[in-house]
Amino acid sequence: MESVQGPHTKSHLVTKFLIGDEYLKDDSLAVEEPFEIKLSYFKDGKKVIKNISVTMRTPGNDEELAKGFLYTEGIIKSTQVLERVENFVCGEGKENSITLFLASGDDPNLQDADRNFYMTSSCGVCGKSSVGAIRTISEYLPDEIFSTVIDRETLLGLPDKLWNHQDVFKSTGGLHACGLFDFNGQLIMLREDVGRHNALDKLIGRALLEGMLPLKNYVLLLSGRASFELIQKAAMAGITIVAAIGAPSSLAVELAAEFNITLIGFLRGNGFNTYTGAGRIK
Repeated sequence: MESVQGPHTKSHLVTKFLIGDEYLKDDSLAVEEPFEIKLSYFKDGKKVIKNISVTMRTPGNDEELAKGFLYTEGIIKSTQVLERVENFVCGEGKENSITLFLASGDDPNLQDADRNFYMTSSCGVCGKSSVGAIRTISEYLPDEIFSTVIDRETLLGLPDKLWNHQDVFKSTGGLHACGLFDFNGQLIMLREDVGRHNALDKLIGRALLEGMLPLKNYVLLLSGRASFELIQKAAMAGITIVAAIGAPSSLAVELAAEFNITLIGFLRGNGFNTYTGAGRIK
């Protein structure tokens, strides 16, 4: 038996087994639904509507997700090139498709963003045609001088602050989160989603809409591991410090070094590992 609680969660009746006991209870599930992103533009005087991606996501902040995705993939350079956005109902009254319309005369950069039509919620690069295509060039040059620094004590306090604001995760246990903090440890923005890359695209999409980029004066905290695609998206947004509660991958460390990003892993209440850019930590 299943009932909808809101756009992010559903209630499901489960049988709970404990040693010496068994009973029925309602459990909250994180909602996962397909989301189609389309791009409309003119080519050789003709209107083209191209399917850019289908991703599994948690409903909510869909326009942020779409715009953040197009930006972090290098398809658009700003939201100024977009004329309008339309959401479409695809069934059961759900808006699971969005079309972004480019202004006449603006061409999307689809050369380095060639994807298969479907990608999973757990991996933002599964559909990429080649590893070389995902090394999108950021318009923000690496910060060669460590002009921004953050206290170790401030870093150690970030996971608890993220956790305290992960409302949907607390009820479902099934969402990834990313938070944007200033160097004083104040939470500026948080987004949750079933997909790690979706959560970050939503966050960067909101920052893009608010004219906050580049995000060089903020710390990005990831609730899980630091993968290559998340570091690539951080680089596209000009982020210089990325901290993860989980482990980084080898390719994530290589890319962080390439973009001179301070990369922190295993951030817990009593310590952390710094893999690149230790000069930004005091």
